[in-house]
Amino acid sequence: MKGLLRILSRTDRFTNGIIISLLLGLLLPCEGIGADLFDALTNLAITLLFFLYGAKLSRQSIIDGLLHWRLQAMVFFFTFIFFPLLFIAARPVGEWVVGPSLYMGMLYVACLPSTVQSSIAFTSIAGGNVPAAVCSASVSSLLGVFLTPLLVGLLFETGGASAADLGPDTIIKICSQILLPFIAGQISQRWLKNWVDSHRKLIGWNDQITIWLVVYTAFSDATRSHYWQQLDLMHLIGIAALCLVLLLIIQAACYLSSRLLRFSREDRIAIVFCGSKKSLAVGAPMMMAIFGTLDNNLLLPLMIFHQVQLLVCAQLARRWKKAGADDGGY
Repeated sequence: MKGLLRILSRTDRFTNGIIISLLLGLLLPCEGIGADLFDALTNLAITLLFFLYGAKLSRQSIIDGLLHWRLQAMVFFFTFIFFPLLFIAARPVGEWVVGPSLYMGMLYVACLPSTVQSSIAFTSIAGGNVPAAVCSASVSSLLGVFLTPLLVGLLFETGGASAADLGPDTIIKICSQILLPFIAGQISQRWLKNWVDSHRKLIGWNDQITIWLVVYTAFSDATRSHYWQQLDLMHLIGIAALCLVLLLIIQAACYLSSRLLRFSREDRIAIVFCGSKKSLAVGAPMMMAIFGTLDNNLLLPLMIFHQVQLLVCAQLARRWKKAGADDGGY
């Protein structure tokens, strides 16, 4: 217990919430009517998440950021093209390390859009182009609503998996749970903008609580189905190692290519943070929409990649901040 408290004292609130949700799902899984209630609550939280996301995202910031088309093209390339190609190339090694089922989770990670909040935060800490990061990460999330299901269909068919249902019903489900709430949030900006601007912390809590609910629900289901008895420690270590190696390759490719193309230091920072990160906030609800459930073989690699990218990017942001104007910061 003391060891757990020491870990919690050294990590941020969001990570602590994930750890606590995970432990609750392992030790006190919801069952029966409770499981149904948590499933309904999770779906409601996801809908609210994207509604508030639409309500707080400025349309002008998207328009302004899109004018910097070279930077947006770079982030798009690494997020939706380079990521999947690299993970496909690494599949023989990855399947040898963690097995085919868990590596399908890595392929799912490769299909996701970039994060929003953490990409912007790390870009700001490192002294990068924050307006461009806001636009790039936001547009990436919007494009992910359409591109992620298409990439999942392509990569999972290539990988020999048939679990992804990408028919009309899935498209309708994605639109009703993610896209329509976002559009409704955009429409409601004229009435909610002042409230949203004055309650940023409350909205931030909603973002985190949604992910905590998703994690608890998924781990409860895994506990009930005895999923953890099929998993060993070496698989977890293997996933973490794969996540770290692949993330570092992508970050190096982002930085070197953006430097070769003569982007400014500020733009290079935004490209690295927006082009090398994947969104747990979008990935978890998208998984429910595409697969009809929270598949633990897919969710576990996503959660581990999320934590690895936070740790690596935090160190990188601090290093860039300390380096200041020195381009040798990475």
